[in-house]
Amino acid sequence: MNRELEHMIMTAGDLPTIPVVATKVMQLIESENASSEEIAKVVASDPAVAARVLKISNSSFYGCQRQIQTLSHAIVVLGCSTLKSLVVAASVKQVYKPYGLTEKMLWEHSFGAGLAARMIAKEIHQVNEEEAFLGGLFHDIGKNIMNFLDNQQFQTVMQICYNDGISFAKAEQQVYSYTHSEVGALVIKKWNFPEILMNAVLKHHSFDFSGDEDPYQVSLTCVVGLANLFCHKAGIGVREPDDDLDLLQTLPAQLLAIDQNTMDSLLEKFFEAYEKDKSFFS
Repeated sequence: MNRELEHMIMTAGDLPTIPVVATKVMQLIESENASSEEIAKVVASDPAVAARVLKISNSSFYGCQRQIQTLSHAIVVLGCSTLKSLVVAASVKQVYKPYGLTEKMLWEHSFGAGLAARMIAKEIHQVNEEEAFLGGLFHDIGKNIMNFLDNQQFQTVMQICYNDGISFAKAEQQVYSYTHSEVGALVIKKWNFPEILMNAVLKHHSFDFSGDEDPYQVSLTCVVGLANLFCHKAGIGVREPDDDLDLLQTLPAQLLAIDQNTMDSLLEKFFEAYEKDKSFFS
């Protein structure tokens, strides 16, 4: 990874940070001794995050039969692992500020990829659903950070994408000496998320695995990468849908051994779920 970039990201004092409430909730859940009341109290300390947690928990994404009205109820019904990823999702929304058109598209793409990754993980039973959700949610966080650091430079890349009809990954090579995947991975590291999540973000385009790569790491990265492609296929957070994209022929789909029937079913469920639930995450 780019050493100069790593120094810049790790020492930067003005980068967006994950809100304190998310960090505290993750610490409480990892300790395994916290009660649902303690966790609820921490979440409630940030009213904006608390309101968003309740809103998201009542989406069809989480499949609850009865409406969840309190944080304690959300913890009991959803479980700590799901609550952790939900709190992170509710918190990270605040990183996408100011909330103009660019930030809106980045957020919609991130949420869409999180939703897709969770659905893919649930279907194939190879990786943890909540890790997949966070991987999808964070896969393009590097773009948001690049936009934050220098909006004009980032907009130059966006203009190249639209004017020349090429991917962001190709356009950024003309402007930056590093990639959004590298930036995202370093931000994940700075925020103290697990290394496996950092690597999934880093390799979600390249799928550049070593010969002795951990099979779980490969599967998680492929789920995240495929979720990103789901969003491109659907036109979520991008200029227009990529109707010509054959997802079954992509490397992540092949490495995950997804067949045509499974792919068709996943896509249909994803399109339906995204349209139904996007208002809960806005």
